[in-house]
Amino acid sequence: MFELIQVGERSYYINCPAKIGIYKPDDTDVYLIDSGNDKDAGRKVRKILSENGWNLKGIINTHSNADHIGGNKYLQQQTGCKIFADGIEAAFTRHPILEPSFLYGGYPCKDLRHKFLLASESDVSEITDSDFPKELKVIPLHGHFFDMIGIRTPDDVMFLADCISSKSTLEKYQITFIYDVAEYLNTLDKVESMKAAMFVPAHSDVTSDITGIVQLNRQKVFDISNNIQSILKTPMCFEELLKQLFDEYGLVMNFEQYVLAGSTVRSYLSWLKDNEKIKAVFTDNLLLWSSL
Repeated sequence: MFELIQVGERSYYINCPAKIGIYKPDDTDVYLIDSGNDKDAGRKVRKILSENGWNLKGIINTHSNADHIGGNKYLQQQTGCKIFADGIEAAFTRHPILEPSFLYGGYPCKDLRHKFLLASESDVSEITDSDFPKELKVIPLHGHFFDMIGIRTPDDVMFLADCISSKSTLEKYQITFIYDVAEYLNTLDKVESMKAAMFVPAHSDVTSDITGIVQLNRQKVFDISNNIQSILKTPMCFEELLKQLFDEYGLVMNFEQYVLAGSTVRSYLSWLKDNEKIKAVFTDNLLLWSSL
């Protein structure tokens, strides 16, 4: 864990729970692509950079989930580096309380205010800032989160952030987090058509051929949506649906899973309703969902 691996002439990644990319534009400076999940990850990253004689010029956050921005504050305080993010992701990174608040749908209780969902604040510039390395190509990868991006380096390494989950992750968590199902499927189509010397997903194996794992992720979306429609042949409220899904997939409910899987299931319901596959009816002051 936290092993430095080279994948291109100027591209590396640090193998950790959410892979951290490194782009090296010259002999001494480097840019990180994400920063890990907490201060401890930041320390380990700084140690790797120091051992190689590298100067941290900046951090590019693909999106604002806590496991991708958790090392920001420590590294910025220690090095004075700039941090870049796009759109809503920049706002969430400046104000990370927005993540657990968004997931919960209100002010999050203490059970949700921890480093897994709530990173420390950091000072962020937009990717349009003049100091952003212009040789890097920014690729919108929306769907998993609001304005998530991927980064293609000049040596043709494509850092894919969280748009792909490994087979083992899909099997373990079943309902992996998606904010916008329609945009997520569009992103999968985009990624499937890409060519690159190497693809580096944050939560799947590094590969030169992304097609198979993209298809697996797409099929999982359709399997879950079909399952929801099947369950909703009997009209029910959201909480009943969520319980049935957890029971069927062998998942265990806790606060983190409630907000992460729960938010994702709500996104599936919105997508299915917008595509006229299910309907919503208010009955006796309850919102009931049902298949058409």
